[in-house]
Amino acid sequence: MVHTHSSSGNLRTTHITYTTSDNGEATADFQPCSVTQKRTDVTYSTTKSTIVRRKVISSSESNSSSSSSHSSGSLRTHPTVYIVFVSLLLDLLAFTMILPLLPSLLDHYSLNDSPKGLYPWLLRKVQYFQELVGAPDRFNSVLFGGFLGSMFSFLQFVASPLVGGLSDVYGRKPVMLICLIGIASSYVLWALSKSFALFVLARIVGGISKGNVSLSMAVIADVSSLATRGRGMALVGIAFSVGFIIGPVIGAMFAHWSHGQSGDWFVVPALFALCLALTDVAFVLVCFKETLPKEKRARSLAGSLAQATAYISLPDLFRFKAVKNIARSDLAELQQLGFIYFVYLFLYSGLEFTLTFLTHHTFSYTSMQQGWMFFVIGLTMAVMQGGYVRRLPEHKIKPTAVLGLLLIVPSFIFVGLASSPILLYVGLLFFAISTAMVVPCMMTLVSKLGSHDQKGTVMGIFRSLGALARALGPIVASIAFWSIGSTVTYLVGGIALLWPWMLLRRSSIV
Repeated sequence: MVHTHSSSGNLRTTHITYTTSDNGEATADFQPCSVTQKRTDVTYSTTKSTIVRRKVISSSESNSSSSSSHSSGSLRTHPTVYIVFVSLLLDLLAFTMILPLLPSLLDHYSLNDSPKGLYPWLLRKVQYFQELVGAPDRFNSVLFGGFLGSMFSFLQFVASPLVGGLSDVYGRKPVMLICLIGIASSYVLWALSKSFALFVLARIVGGISKGNVSLSMAVIADVSSLATRGRGMALVGIAFSVGFIIGPVIGAMFAHWSHGQSGDWFVVPALFALCLALTDVAFVLVCFKETLPKEKRARSLAGSLAQATAYISLPDLFRFKAVKNIARSDLAELQQLGFIYFVYLFLYSGLEFTLTFLTHHTFSYTSMQQGWMFFVIGLTMAVMQGGYVRRLPEHKIKPTAVLGLLLIVPSFIFVGLASSPILLYVGLLFFAISTAMVVPCMMTLVSKLGSHDQKGTVMGIFRSLGALARALGPIVASIAFWSIGSTVTYLVGGIALLWPWMLLRRSSIV
């Protein structure tokens, strides 16, 4: 039996699904929604099957740039996601190109910094740590780089949730532009850094401004439907992978060029990074459209700032205390995901950082061989995220994250037991595949939680937990590496990673 009704104007509709159980009782699921339309065809159909659906087909679309993307039936990726991808790629190319330059930069400051400057003072502290854990002298520059990396991650830990909270009040675009201008300013300081203290200041400004990454994820959550959000988060992963493939190659070219230079040679790569950063600012200014309409923003800045202690207090951070007006079940899932993500990245970043020690110490790898190794890791991640993770349907997101957490366990074990390059590369293959699966899938899971005016805060806190893990993991792993050896360190790390795998596998998160 079929009934058809047509009307015009604004219509309040309700999607009703009737399900008949085996005992003949029927239950109904009501889903109210508001549709603006010129003509609506409403069809009721009755068959012998157990489900009766009413389908409403609208001929008009919303003028809002974000509302159309929230249609769960749409499988098209919103154009803003690609704008975020390009912006992140430009940022990451500039960010990662400095990594191969660090040894040359540290050599420069060791020769040119003032005897009473920051470099000699910090060198004495690093040497004390090196002697304490028994690290060889040749790893002083790596320990120096580790200090700068941990400092950078710690600043992200502080800045990310604050930036996310501000974007919930003022919108994504203005806060994003402030972050990108701050990053560009850090490269200006780098170009002017005749002293090591000014170089460290440049890294501090860059770390504080790095909230653009968590903002990018909040933007993707704004414009994506549940069906396409995984694709958007995978594109963020691809941007990271490509950035970590091409950026270090550019940096390595500058590092090779620097060997024949004298004076302040670092000005040239700093200006190159500045050009990339300014291009990013101009690109976002022209191409990016606001994704958080005023009616969906948080109303009170004072209310957001009142939660400042929740951003810097570790217990409050793990409890996501700054997130308000959220269902208790959703808050419990956020807390679970945040803890799992922190433990995973704490252990993961330890392996990532000490891998440099391992390949030098066990396999006598040169910087070029290490460059090729990281190139293969990044390429594997990019292929996995672009060819597989990005195409995952919504119901496969959690199982893929669980599988990725499981694959990192043999990765640690193979790397720890490796006495030949073959076993090492098998472990690194699992390492790359796991990374490509876990991070974008967990970002997708957390992006489903929280209201529109809280997405920035949610993604900021989640990103902040990751930054805190990356600040602490390398320090703990370095002490363990030089105190108890690489094999024990990686085996213990691999076994410990069974914990977040079991937590996510047994959780009720969908």
